[in-house]
Amino acid sequence: MRKRTTLILGVAVVLIAIAALAFYLHAKAAPRAARLLPEADAIVFLDVAPLRLATHFDRDPITRSPDFQQFIDATGIVPERDLDAAAFALHAMPNPHGPNGPVAFSEVFVGRFDAARLTRYLASIASAQETYAGHTLYLIPSDGRTLRVAQLDATTIAASNCPTPEQIHAILDRSRGSFVSGPLLLSARYADVPSFASAWAIGRIGLPFAEDGHISVMGLGLPLASDTDFVASLRYTSQLHLRIEQLAPSDADAQQSSQALTGLLAVLRTLEPVPARTDSDRTLRDLTASIHIQQKKNRAILTADLPADLLKRLGQLH
Repeated sequence: MRKRTTLILGVAVVLIAIAALAFYLHAKAAPRAARLLPEADAIVFLDVAPLRLATHFDRDPITRSPDFQQFIDATGIVPERDLDAAAFALHAMPNPHGPNGPVAFSEVFVGRFDAARLTRYLASIASAQETYAGHTLYLIPSDGRTLRVAQLDATTIAASNCPTPEQIHAILDRSRGSFVSGPLLLSARYADVPSFASAWAIGRIGLPFAEDGHISVMGLGLPLASDTDFVASLRYTSQLHLRIEQLAPSDADAQQSSQALTGLLAVLRTLEPVPARTDSDRTLRDLTASIHIQQKKNRAILTADLPADLLKRLGQLH
């Protein structure tokens, strides 16, 4: 009897240990939407659901373009209400001045949608259809490119505007696995993403802002090459906590970037109107005042604690 009890307890301990290990590995794993992405030069992830719950941004009135309103009317999908997560893969194009521009995108969206309505809408705007791995791909002309869209399951949509179908095929292939590790960049850099980040990005995230080999934001050139590797994150508590790390080749390179960014920040602060006269002025003042730049070994780190309504105010700027 005692041996039987000991055996039962031993089995129970082993099962509990296995369950605890599985929970730990699941908690440390990247979100499934990001793991479905193909190989990429950069990855961006948005965890929309908890941010919506905390800020209720879906209740704010939004002015939509006629085309986007037509999409909502046809599909019933209201992104700020129905989207729970979104993952984006950025692919650098061989010729940044070519017909595909400097970067192409592959996306995975997770949320709630009416599959039948979405299918009808996609079929109505597609110029052609393809079949791969049991899924229908809708080929939609968009800004001189072809956007391929597929429904993976009842809650997941994939899309890619890459010149070839390999990227969306890779997403479909990964979606068939019960657990996939994801692209190599994700395996290499996800451990650097802070816990509980509502949004994060890794890799060459400056690609969409590349001009002549450097990163330019809103016409402002930054002292950073377009192929610079970053780890960026946004966490929400009572404020938005922004952290951007440049992964420099050496400590000296990180120091040089940190000094250059500090000098640029000082110039921006001198350009602020005093006192602030408009909401735009106040937004710029709050943004620049919250920024801190430091160097840690081969990393130049920018951090900022932003007011909770700053994203909304930035969205209202023209």
